[in-house]
Amino acid sequence: MYAQLKEINQKPKPFEFYTADSLWATPHTSEQMLSYHLNEDVDLASRNKVFIDKSIDWISTHFSVGEQTKICDFGCGPGLYTSGLARKGAKVTGVDFSKRSLEYARIYAINEKLLINYIHQNYLEYNPEEQYDLITLIMCDFCALSPVQRKALLTKFHRILKKDGQVLLDTYSLKAFAERTEISLYEQKQLQGFWSKNDYYGFLNTFKYEREKVVLDKYTIIEEEGSKVIYNWLQYFSEAMLISELQDSGFRAQAFFDDVAGSGYSKNNSEFAVIAVKN
Repeated sequence: MYAQLKEINQKPKPFEFYTADSLWATPHTSEQMLSYHLNEDVDLASRNKVFIDKSIDWISTHFSVGEQTKICDFGCGPGLYTSGLARKGAKVTGVDFSKRSLEYARIYAINEKLLINYIHQNYLEYNPEEQYDLITLIMCDFCALSPVQRKALLTKFHRILKKDGQVLLDTYSLKAFAERTEISLYEQKQLQGFWSKNDYYGFLNTFKYEREKVVLDKYTIIEEEGSKVIYNWLQYFSEAMLISELQDSGFRAQAFFDDVAGSGYSKNNSEFAVIAVKN
């Protein structure tokens, strides 16, 4: 028992493990995440409906979205952004590795008579020949990736964007990093039901990595038949950190905002968004 508790509380190296599929691709947790996506009043898996509608309107106006605009939404989930952008006339592709979310998105598109190309694939492995005018990566997905994964993704973006193509993404700020604290919790009642349909005991360990500006929420789930560990990594950025990563992959940071709805850049928000242009 002591050895298991010691392992539960062990702090790994930054981005040492990658378990995104445990959150998004397994049947039970993907069902839980879809329910959060579709809850229009909260900012959990997706942002609330009021914000998304405002964001779609701003994106459409700012990027002059029309019938010739080709957009790819990486991590599209159940199609909350892809549907809105398709209604604006864009030719939209959505990529996600949650089968359950994409099934919902496809059915919704059919019912609404929206022509959207949905790809069921981990977007880290998506390598199309097609080129796009705009790529979106929303809900701070960029922060969940390791430095190696981020570099590979930006390199891919550069390849599949047209000349002067643009990327819109958002990240967590260093202000948000400063507000995080290290904790160790056992909360059976809070976690019960999310990670499994069976009874389980859940442990949460939050670790901070000051030098790297990374936070890990490490969930250890113990069931009667076994256990699993889910690593939820988040990279936090300064403006300079993000500019550097973009430049290393052939992009120029064109403009910063407080969010992907075009709010003015205050430099004091827990998140911020950037428009990057392909050099």
